[in-house]
Order: sequence, then structure tokens, then C-alpha cells
Amino acid sequence: MLIEQPPWLYRAIFTGAVWRLPQADKCVYLTFDDGPVPEVTPRVLDVLDAYGVRATFFCVGDNVRKHPAVFDMLTERGHTVGNHTFNHIRGTHFRSANYVANVDRAAELIRSDLFRPPHGHMRLPQLYRLRKRYRVIMWDVVTRDYSPHMTARGVFNVVRKYTRNGSIIVFHDSLKALERMTVALPQSIEWLLEQGYRFETL
Repeated sequence: MLIEQPPWLYRAIFTGAVWRLPQADKCVYLTFDDGPVPEVTPRVLDVLDAYGVRATFFCVGDNVRKHPAVFDMLTERGHTVGNHTFNHIRGTHFRSANYVANVDRAAELIRSDLFRPPHGHMRLPQLYRLRKRYRVIMWDVVTRDYSPHMTARGVFNVVRKYTRNGSIIVFHDSLKALERMTVALPQSIEWLLEQGYRFETL
């Protein structure tokens, strides 16, 4: 559970970040990290289109640089984008100035006031600096679709077990998640719809 749904202490440490957004009615926020990737992202978009669902994509700047046409598909098809650094770097491994510079480099390609730190790892000084310019979006449920130790069924079960009103749910439009995510995503959307959830973007 420490991975799938971060505990309250971790959330409390990163004050000012957004972890969950409960609404008057049942609402969830699907998010995707690490794209755009031409082998994966268009397939995700087709699934979302099939269900009439809109999502938020936290994009890696270097992937945007390499695949601008795929990146443009996100907004053209009604989705929201956010910044996920230029090189998908962990904030805990970098000085704050260098980390913020990497975020700023991505911002040259990704016009958004949303930011999510890769792996959820960043130093508090980095958070304090970035939240002056961005809504720092974390998550309430991470599906672990990236893990080779998970199955598609396991990913779906994470969604079923941990989702609640206002959950920000993390999938990945990356090659390492492809096999599990493309099976679990439609199952998860169908289950969420059956439970009466609506979908919003951030």
C-alpha cells in the first residue's frame, strides 16, 4: 500500500502538492506519465476516445522533442498536458537549481501550469520553488503498470482496491507499461463507469 496509495505522512511532508480532489459526486482523474511514445500513446488515446474519457498526460520534454506530432495529438483530442521534467530525472539526485532548470527546459515545449515529479521524488526546496509557478500534482493511486512483477489483472485490481472519490490515478504511456496497461486500462474504465464515477482532467 505504501506504493499504490501513499500514506498520510508522505502527503503531509509535501504540503502544497495535490494528491486527491474529492468532489460532491463520484469523480476520478486519469493521468498518464512518461510519454509521448509513438508505439504507445496513440493506442491510449484510442482507448480513451472509445469511452469518451479525457485524461491528463504528464510528458517528458525530450519525448516531446522527439515526437512532436504525437504530443500534438494529446491536445487535439481534448486532453490536458503537464510537465514531467525534460529527462525524467529524480529530484533527490540533483541540486535544486539543476532540477528546476531541467523542468524549465521541458516547459519550453510543454505549455502547462501542471507539474509532476518523476517517481514522486523531489527535495522540499525544489517543491517550494516549483509550486510558485506550477500546480504540483502527485497521486492517490499508482497502478504499478510499469512493473514487470505485475500482471494486467494485478494492475486492474489496484484500481478496484484503492480508487475513491477524487482519486488521481496514475498509468504510464510507456513501452515498459504497454503490455499490462493496454489490457488493464479499458477494464479499469469500464469498472469505474459501472461504479458511477465520472472522469475529469486536472
